[in-house]
Amino acid sequence: MRAERLEPVFEHLRAQGEIALIAYITAGDPSLERLPAILNLLQDSGVDMVEVGFPFSDPLADGPVIQAAMYRALQKGTTLARVLEVVAQVSPQLRMPLIAFTYYNPVQRYGLERFARDAVQAGFTACLMTDLPPDEADEWLQHAYANNLQPIFLLTPTSTTERIRLVAERGRGFIYCVSRTGVTGARDQLPPDLPELVARIRLYSQLPIAVGFGVSKPEHVRQIAQIADGAVVGSQLVHYLHEFANSPNWQIAIGEYLRGLKAAAKRS
Repeated sequence: MRAERLEPVFEHLRAQGEIALIAYITAGDPSLERLPAILNLLQDSGVDMVEVGFPFSDPLADGPVIQAAMYRALQKGTTLARVLEVVAQVSPQLRMPLIAFTYYNPVQRYGLERFARDAVQAGFTACLMTDLPPDEADEWLQHAYANNLQPIFLLTPTSTTERIRLVAERGRGFIYCVSRTGVTGARDQLPPDLPELVARIRLYSQLPIAVGFGVSKPEHVRQIAQIADGAVVGSQLVHYLHEFANSPNWQIAIGEYLRGLKAAAKRS
């Protein structure tokens, strides 16, 4: 049975001296048929929650690796409705919470109320719409709250105090702290001013804070474990899922990578 809310997962991990390892994947890459196996592998490898990316034709916040994954998924006929269908089939087997990661446009076309209802029925606990700012989210929040789908918002190094307050008030589950300006993608180092950004957010919110964008190595997770509550790994994992797609050992290779990250998620 998966958690109905994300906060208890963070509380449980905090009691164990750990932060959450949050994985991002693009649904439909390498194929929708493989999505259940990928989700089970993530869970078995120590991932605490998963952002399931819904492919979109114009993913402005994402870097080249995730853009390419979304393009491949769309070329194979992956749709929002099909992703919900496949997730609904596999979610009863999972203990970790699932987060719908999407852009506003496909959800608007599908119908905001319909999406909130169908996402929860499929097994999602929360939803992150990367291009929907909290001050323009009234209609979406009405449906998300009504269906108990936790809305997650992004904060960046350029976020104003007013924006931080608004995200703290309207968001649920956790706050997604973008480590740097720009698009997603693996980096060698985390920004030196990241601790200051996390500390600034904590002044206005008691929600857990997860750091993403540029997180790809155990040393990154170790650094984040000293200042935040979760680390989001996306582009590097998406790259490996594509690189090893045709390898008979894809589960071994990706499992080793994820277990290495999870081992670094300890608070010192």
